[in-house]
Amino acid sequence: MSETDERNRRWTLALGVDTEDGGAGASLSDSDRRMSEALTALYGNGDEAPKKGRGGLGGSAPRVAKWLGDIREFFSAPVVQVIQKDAFERKGLRQMLLEPEFLATVEADVNLIADLVALRGVMPEKTKDTARIVIAKVVAELMERLERRTADAVRGALNRSLRTNRPRFADIDWPRTIKANLRHYQPEHRTVVPERLIGFLRQQRRIVDLDEVILCVDQSGSMATSVVYASIFAAVMASLPVVATKLVCFDTAIVDLTEELADPVEVLFGVQLGGGTDINSAVAYCEERIERPSKVHLILITDLYEGGNADALVDRLARLATRGINVIVLLALTDTGRPSYDPVLSAKVASLGIPVFACTPDQFPDLMATALKREDVAGWAADRDIKLVRPET
Repeated sequence: MSETDERNRRWTLALGVDTEDGGAGASLSDSDRRMSEALTALYGNGDEAPKKGRGGLGGSAPRVAKWLGDIREFFSAPVVQVIQKDAFERKGLRQMLLEPEFLATVEADVNLIADLVALRGVMPEKTKDTARIVIAKVVAELMERLERRTADAVRGALNRSLRTNRPRFADIDWPRTIKANLRHYQPEHRTVVPERLIGFLRQQRRIVDLDEVILCVDQSGSMATSVVYASIFAAVMASLPVVATKLVCFDTAIVDLTEELADPVEVLFGVQLGGGTDINSAVAYCEERIERPSKVHLILITDLYEGGNADALVDRLARLATRGINVIVLLALTDTGRPSYDPVLSAKVASLGIPVFACTPDQFPDLMATALKREDVAGWAADRDIKLVRPET
């Protein structure tokens, strides 16, 4: 870039010129436009207030977690601290951070949890305890909603062809048990009192025989909600003795949270939302720790906006698939199941025969069951009208 072009770029960014009107801002790169939008969300276009539909951190603007992720990616730590301070003062975020009472009264959901996790680094100590309580409450609700379905779906250690009359409670085959005991129906109690239980025979499996699930999760700001759900599912699966589970989160750094999975709240407090994205390095980290490729299921949860080496990433994923590792790319794990993603890189990955799509938390247990049985994941998604990314042509 010439000195003149660089000067024009800097002035365009400094003045907050619209990137949608075909003017000077239209010449900005995609990265510069994201930087400009992050600044405009806070400072507007030089007016007293941001343009309608363009700026602000209110309800119609980008989520706080994504916004924080963008500024961390584009600016150094000292500058980020200045911008965050301005956001707290100008946009009312300070109220949420400094008043635990306010935080305790808001309606907590997954999006709020993502915001709290993103902001915890600048959160006052007196507020962190309240934030932890709020996060724990939402986590408990999610666990209640998702735990049983997930546990049932991934109980791959059960050999359903073998049965026993002395099953554990969790292994009782209720339809067969009820059918076998219909003659013991008690009209006065309106129930069947089973004389004989029928259940599945649990196989004794050594740790080295277990399937291994690696959830490799992009923790950049745009993936905030997916990180929350992925952490919940990782904690649930880690509690099951029938599958070995690892959780690796990444942006430009890599955090292995596997040892924290017994406490999903601690897992979320170990996540650092925001910053850039180096997917290739994260997948390389996982690859180095794979000892039994035929037993491994790598669930890569990312929007595939690669800030590292995209070509090396494609080559690495191709090598993993060739080694027999069951690779699945989830572009999002959110309630809407509608992702924003890099269409070019995702098409290249799909060309490797790797299924690339997004799903909702309610669909995830069935997805894991399909993956653990090594059935056709792409066919599973198509049967549920889940849009798959088409391979590159």
